[in-house]
Amino acid sequence: MKLAERLSRISEPQTIMMAKLSRELKAQGIDVVDLSLGEPDFDTPNHIRAAAKSAIDDGHTHYTPVAGIADLKKAVVHKLKRDNNLDYSPEQVVVSTGAKQSLANVVLSLVDPGDEVIIPTPYWVTYAALVNLCQGKIVTIKGSFEHDFKITPEQLEAAITPKTKLFMFSSPCNPSGAVYTKDELEALAAVFSKHPEVFVISDEIYEYINYDGQHASIAQFESMPERTIIVNGLSKGFAMTGWRLGYIVAPLEIAKATEKLQGQFTSGTSSITQYAAVAALINDTSTAVEMVKAFRERRDLFFDLLKDIPGLKINKPEGAFYLFPDISSFFGKSYEGQVIKDSSDLCAYLLHRAHVTTVSGDAFEEPNCIRMSYATSTEKLKLAAERLRTWLAKLQ
Repeated sequence: MKLAERLSRISEPQTIMMAKLSRELKAQGIDVVDLSLGEPDFDTPNHIRAAAKSAIDDGHTHYTPVAGIADLKKAVVHKLKRDNNLDYSPEQVVVSTGAKQSLANVVLSLVDPGDEVIIPTPYWVTYAALVNLCQGKIVTIKGSFEHDFKITPEQLEAAITPKTKLFMFSSPCNPSGAVYTKDELEALAAVFSKHPEVFVISDEIYEYINYDGQHASIAQFESMPERTIIVNGLSKGFAMTGWRLGYIVAPLEIAKATEKLQGQFTSGTSSITQYAAVAALINDTSTAVEMVKAFRERRDLFFDLLKDIPGLKINKPEGAFYLFPDISSFFGKSYEGQVIKDSSDLCAYLLHRAHVTTVSGDAFEEPNCIRMSYATSTEKLKLAAERLRTWLAKLQ
């Protein structure tokens, strides 16, 4: 069977692949601690679930407008003003079936073959896949461990060429947990002000999971609103991963383009989910604050348990719910004939020996690291740390 050539430009996300391997081992009766998927282990707050039930009882079970119901678009505008002091109109909001679809809509609407797309490393696995699907050219800027994987204005300026169409980044960042400060974003915005032809995708899905201060959006700076597409959603901050709802806020022309594209793919997002999302966005963020408190405690616990393991080099992340240690000191070591050549080998070793699921840094374009999610119970984090310490020590 000859499948379409475009499939050769992408692969299965390693995050999903590792979670699948974890489930297979669990099905065999093996006790696996899964640190692969970025999913809060909390249930969706009660008031959001109640809104969904009311939507069903009230008969909101029909097709929705492609770009989202009016009440939800107004709720997004309300949230942006309340939380970010940003002014947008409902016409600039497009609701999709998850933030991943929101990203896909934007990239497909902007990138032509040969266009250059700048992506700082490490980056979330889907960014590169979407650019490859569009036959764009990925230009990476390497973030350094010493600078918490955040790029500098000088690096950004050096990467921009006449072919640059788009810049994609996340803050807080998946996988590193790095958070750009307002001053750091302002410095990047100053570079973009000299290049008005470059669009910016600001992935802010981890906005609420920020441990060290108020979230800052690059869209707040002068000249940035007309070229910035904010991507956000409800999965991380409201524990609504299974509800599948994301949204963009964008210049009107881009919003209309993504609506046109989505109309040929999925049309409107689930009506029930959208009414639940209204309840999430118009109410206060106290439930998110409680989750973040728990994530902070887990971060501190897991960081303290791992920081002294010989061979691990770890930054303490300022946001999201991942540790992203440098594990390159284990390259070339072995156990019972199993040689660790790279981060993928180490992830396989930890899965099959320690029964701890992690994700190779190769997936995020940072081959010296692995990603570990601490969005799980403290008991599991303690068990994972114990197993990691034991089995990493066996590598000689």
